Amino acid sequence: MAADDPRTDEGLMLAYRDGDADAFAVLYGRHRTRLFRYLVHQCGDEKQAEELYQDIWLRVVNARAEYEPLAKFSTWLFRIAHHRLIDYYRRHARDKVLLWEGNPETDDNPIEQYPASPDLTPPAQLERLQLRARISAALAELPEPQREAFLMAEEGGMTLEEIASATGTGRETVKSRLRYAMTKLRQTLKDLI
Repeated sequence: MAADDPRTDEGLMLAYRDGDADAFAVLYGRHRTRLFRYLVHQCGDEKQAEELYQDIWLRVVNARAEYEPLAKFSTWLFRIAHHRLIDYYRRHARDKVLLWEGNPETDDNPIEQYPASPDLTPPAQLERLQLRARISAALAELPEPQREAFLMAEEGGMTLEEIASATGTGRETVKSRLRYAMTKLRQTLKDLI
């Protein structure tokens, strides 16, 4: 498994479909971080995001025999994530979004989740945690469709067309959602900009 494998994601998935397990490992390595961060920000609960994350990769594994590169692999992957999130929201109508950083009163202490950098002083580390909490809270305030479009663009690195394909919406709708999300985030975080 080479991290610098020159094959495209679609080529890797086709190779995996044809029995190359190393191709899956490369694909997983390329997409694991941004998919997980997307899920954490979308559902607001790191433990639930982990369950969804595992389920999405399991669905990729189970769909390999029928895989055809009709869209970019990342679009296909985030479409699966989008549908899993819809199922999750239907089953768990949420009243309150839990912040990604967790609750310092529980085992989910943010300081343990984000090990101290030897380059940062304790006040700088605290400031970074507070900034992370503010950004998470601002994201949580966005309406679901805007947050989803924003996270697919930022965490998923997807284009307007890819987001539209993954969510089953029009390009102009995605563009509008992104614009509204950016406006609201700028307004909410204006003292940081």
